[in-house]
Amino acid sequence: MPQSPRVAWTSLALIAAALQSAPASATPTPAATFATAGPAAPAAAAPELPFTKGRIADGTTKSAVCSACHGPNGNSVNPEWPRLAGQSAVYIAEQLRLFRAAVRTNPVMQPLAATLSDQDIDDLAVYYESQTPTGLEADPSYWHDGEALYLRGDRAREIPGCIACHGPVGRGNLAAGYPALRAQQAVYVVKQLNDYASGARYGGPNPQQASRNGAMMLSIARRLTPEQIRDVASYVQGMR
Repeated sequence: MPQSPRVAWTSLALIAAALQSAPASATPTPAATFATAGPAAPAAAAPELPFTKGRIADGTTKSAVCSACHGPNGNSVNPEWPRLAGQSAVYIAEQLRLFRAAVRTNPVMQPLAATLSDQDIDDLAVYYESQTPTGLEADPSYWHDGEALYLRGDRAREIPGCIACHGPVGRGNLAAGYPALRAQQAVYVVKQLNDYASGARYGGPNPQQASRNGAMMLSIARRLTPEQIRDVASYVQGMR
C-alpha cells in the first residue's frame, strides 16, 4: 500500500538526518571543482542491470551526435541542457528508454532516442558515467539557503532534505535509480523542478517506479517556493 505523504516525508526526513550526520568524502562549496570526482561506486546488484552490457569504447563513438547539445565528454556549456558527465549509467539508460517509449517527452530527445537500440543506450550510458564533470560555481547569494534545504529540508512545508535520495555530495543512489545532481547547471535544475511541479515531467523506468519516483518528485516540487527552487539549484551546481 502506498505511503501517505506525511509518512513518506517522515521516512525521508529520517534518512536525510542520518546522512547529514555521517562523514562525507567531500563537501559542496560555492566554487566547486570536479577534477578529482569519479563515478559513484556500483551497487552490489549492478551486474544484473542492463547497463553493464555497455561498452565505453563504442559509447565514445556513438556520443558524437549527443555532443552537439550535451557538450564534449558530457559537459554541456548550455545551461538549459543537462550535463551527462559522471551521471549514473542506470539513470541515463532508463531516461533514454523513457524517451524512446515516449513516456518522457521532449521534441529533440524523442526522435533521437527512437533510433537507438538497447545496445546503443547501454554503450552511451556507461560512456557518460565514465566521464568527469568539469568545475562550476554556485551563486554565493543563494548558496547557503540552498545548502540548508538540500541537507535538512523544510519541516514546516513537509519538504525532506534532498540528501535523503541524492546523497551527501550529490552522487545519487544507483540502486534506487536516483540521479546524481552534482555539476548540474542551475538553470536546468530549476526547469526540471518546475516541470515536476506542473506535471510536465512525471515518469520512471517502469510503471512501478514511475509511480514511486515520479509521484515523489511531483509532490516535493509542488511544495517548493520559487525562491527555494532557485536556492537549491544554485547549491547543487556548486557541489563537488
